[in-house]
Amino acid sequence: MKNKLALLLSCISISLFSQEIHVPVDTTVVSTHTLTVKGTQFPYTAITGFQPVWDKKGTPIASLFYTYYKRSDIKNDENRPLLISFNGGPGSASVWMHIAYTGPQILKIDEEGFPVQPYGIKPNPNSILDVADIVFVNPVNTGYSRMLPDQEGKMPDNALFFGVNADIEYLAGWVNTFVTRYNRWKSPKYLIGESYGTTRVSGLAGALQNKHWMYLNGVILVSPTEIGFQFDGAVETANRLPYYTAAAWYHKALPLALQQKDLTALLPEVENYTINQLLPAIARGGSLDPATKKEVIKKMAYYSGLSEHLIEQHNLEVPKRFFWKELLRNREGYTIGRLDSRYKGMDIKEAGDSPDYNSELTSWLHAFTPAINYYIREQLNFKTDLSYNMFGPVHPWDRTRNNSGKSLRAAMAKNPNLHTLIQSGYYDGATTYFNAKYIMWQLNINGKLTDRLHFKGYRSGHMMYLRNEDLIQANEDLRNFIETSTTNIHIGSKY
Repeated sequence: MKNKLALLLSCISISLFSQEIHVPVDTTVVSTHTLTVKGTQFPYTAITGFQPVWDKKGTPIASLFYTYYKRSDIKNDENRPLLISFNGGPGSASVWMHIAYTGPQILKIDEEGFPVQPYGIKPNPNSILDVADIVFVNPVNTGYSRMLPDQEGKMPDNALFFGVNADIEYLAGWVNTFVTRYNRWKSPKYLIGESYGTTRVSGLAGALQNKHWMYLNGVILVSPTEIGFQFDGAVETANRLPYYTAAAWYHKALPLALQQKDLTALLPEVENYTINQLLPAIARGGSLDPATKKEVIKKMAYYSGLSEHLIEQHNLEVPKRFFWKELLRNREGYTIGRLDSRYKGMDIKEAGDSPDYNSELTSWLHAFTPAINYYIREQLNFKTDLSYNMFGPVHPWDRTRNNSGKSLRAAMAKNPNLHTLIQSGYYDGATTYFNAKYIMWQLNINGKLTDRLHFKGYRSGHMMYLRNEDLIQANEDLRNFIETSTTNIHIGSKY
């Protein structure tokens, strides 16, 4: 009898857990929580679920997973800012800033951002939820977000989602629906994007304003990409040097005279050299006279921690991947990280031109993946058998006609209330802080946006908020930015 009962229970169990995985089209799960920020405890509501993307006929073709945090002790939210948050990739879930930067819960890591076990999360006493509500949005095929089949089981065309302009178009419609559903049209609104997410939100600023008549108060670019501005060739090559200096300074690979300077005192010196001497020298190529080239090689070695011989071998164009492999090769035998050069990696062979893997990304996935899966299921109470895509299948990605930066610039010109904040880590080798400054200069090409463009640098990498000191400061910079960009908005949007 016991064997028959066990067999029956086993069959029931198989039946229950072998059902087809269902993608919810439109659903929410609500939970209530409290958080203490700056010594003040307040209640908030977490709403997590799916909201659809419709085609032109009104048929759902995808469903996006989101998490919306709303402070619940605010009676009138017409003056309460709404922050709409995207990560990048393209193909990355909105997990990084969610559980490590602005959200009410952050993953357990040490003070410098390295993973610790047991994995998990803890309250974020620095979250900006005290001053703004936040929604974290996962584009198609990231997180739990997925495309939806039609009645015949056919999936929509990838081209509707996977490209610079397609991504902006469908997400603008999704944001419009979200703002309408949650009655946030009267609220000051902000977009924040990280890495490729900066391309996304730059384009969205223009699309929301031009096609949905939604005017924003602020755009935050965290570790920005080129956002469509082209600077290949001599500009891109020269712009690497200030980052090389920062990474070498961190690893104590610079001459003593430079190591004795504080990083923020040293970098302006290198930036000035880069713009005024290195860039013109690289632009001249083979026409550069030998004596000048020798001086440039000497100065690049001085500021980068690399040997003059190696720089000469590369004709002044030292690739970043080679730098990551070379900087500590003969000192410690380690590589350094791409997205955060504070991290060290160990290759099987010390020889070679580039690291075997990204040491920082491996470390981050180590900590983030268990934390987000636990958090959504056990604390936000959202249960699903869908796999949470930290990085989803979105390639090939159409990068043609990328005018995101120009779109943001035009939106700022048309909207006197629109401000932009750029946040960059000095040790980010993928989207370097000096490239971010260059992008800011292109946004301000007419020189008339200076008072609405803001730059903040941090002693960390791509995700500067992983270092606790920078987590505190970066969130405080967001608070100050929100305050600055909402001051005097009551007197009218005008020049």
